[in-house]
Amino acid sequence: MIAGGRVVLVATPIGNLGDLSPRAVSVMAEADVVYCEDTRRTRALLAHAGVTGVGLMSLHAHNEQARIPQLLARLAAGETVAVVSDAGMPSVSDPGARLVVAALGAGASVSVVPGPNAALGALVVSGLDSERYCFEGFLPRRGPERRLRIGVLAADARTSVLYEAPSRVASTLADLAVAAGADRPVAVVRELTKVHEEVWRGSLSAAAAAFAAREVLGEVVIVMAGAPPRAPAPDSELAEALAAQVAAGDSLRDAASTVARRFGVPRRRVYALALSVRDAGGAEAADVTDVADGPSMGSA
Repeated sequence: MIAGGRVVLVATPIGNLGDLSPRAVSVMAEADVVYCEDTRRTRALLAHAGVTGVGLMSLHAHNEQARIPQLLARLAAGETVAVVSDAGMPSVSDPGARLVVAALGAGASVSVVPGPNAALGALVVSGLDSERYCFEGFLPRRGPERRLRIGVLAADARTSVLYEAPSRVASTLADLAVAAGADRPVAVVRELTKVHEEVWRGSLSAAAAAFAAREVLGEVVIVMAGAPPRAPAPDSELAEALAAQVAAGDSLRDAASTVARRFGVPRRRVYALALSVRDAGGAEAADVTDVADGPSMGSA
């Protein structure tokens, strides 16, 4: 187990250098080494803050795993290792997560200097519900996994927050409109905290059209409203589903239970419809008796 060494995750500005906190500057200045995505960019940030003489070590998507033995050796020697990304919080769609897991596994201390984050910044400025939300990060670029993830987001009642590359913003908005509905509210937040900051608000279909007609530059966050509550299914739809289950070989009791779960409706209501199906179509009397007299009749 490692004693003495520690890892500090440090949030850095996502655009406006004025957002660099005094504590972030202090931690980086006092660290034995700063692991960063781009040493040139971090060196410029430190120079802006008046910090010199700090050792920098590159840490990006292609070398993070290979850096772990070196990190553990530094921690074993009692060093303080600061970890930063080019912008925002390390480990959030940026390198750092594997280092944290390795450090914790070795018994080292891991702490954080909170600060700028594009996902949370976009969420609170979007005007959409921020009480319950999910962060998706970057969607897969193509294929079944992309369609699956978009379908999950479209059905989620929480606000969805995702990052997207400028060249794919229009196509992603169009895909979301197909899956979630053209009228679903969305905010497209671009270049947050920078000179050309933009927050576009409207419907998915209008957003897809607007961003397809223009060149998109800079960092983009898409914030999509959650799925609206599903309207209760009418009796006719439930009865049709019951008939289909019975036709497929289910007993009336099993069919009623299956339909109640599928539509998220009270079992009492579906059981009553099941009795109607029995009376109209001559279903099995034994099954109907089980449905009518079983203990679940009182369930809501």
